[in-house]
Amino acid sequence: MSLSSPSRIVFIGAGNMARAIISGLLKQGIPAQNITACEPSLEKLHDLAELGLEVSTDNVESAAKADLLILAVKPQIMKSVCTPLHAAVQARQPIIMSVAAGLTLDSFERWLGPNLAMVRCMPNTPSLIGKGASGLFANSHVQAEQKQLVEQVMTATGLALWVNTEDALDAVTAVSGSGPAYYFLMMEAMIKAGEALGLSEENAKALTLHTALGAAEMATSSDVSPAELRRRVTSPKGTTEQAILRFQDCQFEQIVEQAMQACHRRAKELAIELGNT
Repeated sequence: MSLSSPSRIVFIGAGNMARAIISGLLKQGIPAQNITACEPSLEKLHDLAELGLEVSTDNVESAAKADLLILAVKPQIMKSVCTPLHAAVQARQPIIMSVAAGLTLDSFERWLGPNLAMVRCMPNTPSLIGKGASGLFANSHVQAEQKQLVEQVMTATGLALWVNTEDALDAVTAVSGSGPAYYFLMMEAMIKAGEALGLSEENAKALTLHTALGAAEMATSSDVSPAELRRRVTSPKGTTEQAILRFQDCQFEQIVEQAMQACHRRAKELAIELGNT
């Protein structure tokens, strides 16, 4: 099974993440008529219908035709969305992928029934512009060709990597799922600091954002580590060294580690809270 074959991809929920995936699929040349988007109101699907997608307000009917069923609704309503799909997915046996944070495969098995090929995906917001980073975990019922299909779908939004355990998705959440906010915070701080040093807000923002973009592109295209790139621009007794030393005096690395550990703990707590709803 692959995207080159006429697979029916059904999205339950057509919010931002679903639309990011749909946009990537269309850019890859996947026929719009092979994609179904479901929402309670057709008004929210008007733009997707204009692109040629099949649109529906009937989740059960759409799931009954799916080869790949993508669950893209808020975690808080996932149980109420999944429960009516039980008979349809047990009969059809599609690959099922959730892009909802926090919900474990055990929860989906309770709502949808046993022995289904299921994948959990932890995407992030840069997926909306095709620069995302997603972690994927498949249960034991997912076959190699099914994993290939899921990977093709998610690489339409950026990087997609498989992890070996479901617990590892909590680490993915701490690194990439929540990661964009860490960089946004750093950008905020640099812009404010630039203004305090006398730059206009416009110039401080432009310099900060382009520096972040350039540094990221250098790091992704380089054959050396970010640590080595940092060393190469940190001249002894130079200006950059003074800034780095101040960061380290304030225990920058420890702050980052503690922040990510807090994120990791909260991801585990949410899995328990949401799974018990």
